[in-house]
Amino acid sequence: MQFPATELVLDAHGAVYHLGLQPDQLATRVILVGDQDRVAKITRFFDQIDSRVQHREFVSHTGTYKGKRITVLSTGIGTDNIDICMSELDALVNIDLNKRNQKDRQISLEIVRIGTCGMLQADMPLHSFVLSTHALGLDNIAHFYPISFTLNEQLLLDEITSQVAFPAGITPYLSEAHSDMIDKLDSARVIKGITVTSSGFYGPQGRSLRLASKMPDIHLALEKFQDNGQQIVNFEMESSAIFALGKALGHKCTSICLGVANRPQEIFSTGIDAAMDELITYVLERI
Repeated sequence: MQFPATELVLDAHGAVYHLGLQPDQLATRVILVGDQDRVAKITRFFDQIDSRVQHREFVSHTGTYKGKRITVLSTGIGTDNIDICMSELDALVNIDLNKRNQKDRQISLEIVRIGTCGMLQADMPLHSFVLSTHALGLDNIAHFYPISFTLNEQLLLDEITSQVAFPAGITPYLSEAHSDMIDKLDSARVIKGITVTSSGFYGPQGRSLRLASKMPDIHLALEKFQDNGQQIVNFEMESSAIFALGKALGHKCTSICLGVANRPQEIFSTGIDAAMDELITYVLERI
């Protein structure tokens, strides 16, 4: 199958269009962050950095940490940017950019998102490490692709939508994180659970400023969800698209976030630098 120039868009140097990366600048271990400044905050722990690239909000560093080659890439905020990142990361390893065709041998990337989140359970302390087992997508990215969801994913989605009323026009989807990545990052230090990925920060997460949200109590409804010990633990803005697209493309994905707000208690962290450094080193040691 040939990918024409309008489908596989490359820049003047033959790099993928948005990320600006060449295949040799990408490691098979990838850390995604929203904030472009967080890239350098992670790679300052590296033994060496071999590649630095920036195009728009997409900043990437590739180097080594204790002998492990890792790429750290900023995505910006939101699932629309994740659609770009996941598509172009996959193209870098699974499409021959010169011949514009799919490679015979497919490569599976290991992808971890390190982010911040709002926690949805009142008993979760600020700066908890929150590991996503599933992501409930309130965005629309997965609806544009022929993604096959498993029976377990569909059953859990059905249980959530039976307990939580979403406004008309919102069609949630649910995708599971990869078990290998969960196992790597799991420990007594983390809180595991279902993540809700929202398409915005204010109204879509139940916040009301001068313009009222249609679902101002959504965080309280999500807090109450229970299904065989499973809970919805946090709100963020990227994981659903990472998990759904990653799984469909054959990559192993999960997210681990620092809890910077407790929505039921209405408290927000006043400083996260030390806790974020701890989360970063926690992930680097385990991937």
